[in-house]
Amino acid sequence: MASQYSKDLLLTMYRKMYLIRRFEERTDQQYKQGKIAGFCHLYIGQEAVAVGVTEAIRPDDYMLSAYRDHGQPLARGSDAGMVMAELFGRGTGYSKGKGGSMHIFDIEHHFYGGYGIVGAQIPLAAGMAFASRYRNEDRVTVCYFGDAAANQGSFHETFNMAAKWKLPVIYICENNRYGMGTAIGRVSAEPEIHKRAAAYNMRGEAVDGMDVLKMYEAIKSAAEDCRAGKGPVLLEANTYRFRGHSVVDPATYRSKEEVEEERKTNDPILKVKDYTLKKKLATEAEFESIDEEIKAQVDAAVKFADESPEPSLDELWRDTIVEPGEEDVRPRERVLGQKVKWPSYPSGQELKVTWDLEPREKAEREDKKAGLAR
Repeated sequence: MASQYSKDLLLTMYRKMYLIRRFEERTDQQYKQGKIAGFCHLYIGQEAVAVGVTEAIRPDDYMLSAYRDHGQPLARGSDAGMVMAELFGRGTGYSKGKGGSMHIFDIEHHFYGGYGIVGAQIPLAAGMAFASRYRNEDRVTVCYFGDAAANQGSFHETFNMAAKWKLPVIYICENNRYGMGTAIGRVSAEPEIHKRAAAYNMRGEAVDGMDVLKMYEAIKSAAEDCRAGKGPVLLEANTYRFRGHSVVDPATYRSKEEVEEERKTNDPILKVKDYTLKKKLATEAEFESIDEEIKAQVDAAVKFADESPEPSLDELWRDTIVEPGEEDVRPRERVLGQKVKWPSYPSGQELKVTWDLEPREKAEREDKKAGLAR
């Protein structure tokens, strides 16, 4: 049976997942050599989530993440050398080395950050989705968060607001089974996170986060609903990280056999490669060529970061306050001298709310139905 997916799409997915895998393996190596400092969380094993999402939405849709945030910007097209330089704390990084591993930020590719505070990005995503609706755009906001963040108060407060206003936001819970070192079932009354959507009259579904094609289809469908004005969607991407919570985590809370079984039977990169080969859409030689190309790209990224200068002490006081009329710093223009297409937004004078924020008639109908009519 012929594949419903094109060769170009499948190889793009493979290429991006392999880039993330190789980048993270070298990140681990550089951290242990003392080139990277601070907290560092790897995306190894979860690549299908970021890549499936990215290929299913538009390049101008908004995206936010938690602090396991190297994979998403790479999937969106961020420069690998500049991401690595940010991890190294060098001046050629996206935030001049001031953000580091947990705070990648690339406005050009509409990636608005990794956030170190658990669940902090959840209400921010609702704000960005509100802005899209306020501006009468058809952009969608995608927000990643971990399973442990689902027990934060901001999760529930934001979901109520997002559902009430039918905001175009897709919340993706990357459930890798462990919140740091604690299994989700030990701390959650309802460990199936997607079921919580029902409390807010939202669409909620579980999806295989180890299969890039299933992620792709789930996100395509969710984005269609958001653009059609049907409100937010919660997708629980059931995934698995092959490494510890952070680089220094020995992961003694799970067995080596469990990890090896997942690696052997559930590697998302091997899955899409096997699918493509079985459909005879590409050859083993083509995959080997991609592998060599990506290895060279990541080697170059590490070399670029290692040879980049540290930020000057003067940078300590820069970029703390945006002055009125101050232009954005465009990272790739600043570092690589490449002209980039920069996002622009309508001014406040052009905006107005075009929907009823607190529809009284609907509320009264709901009260009457519930026997609460005044």
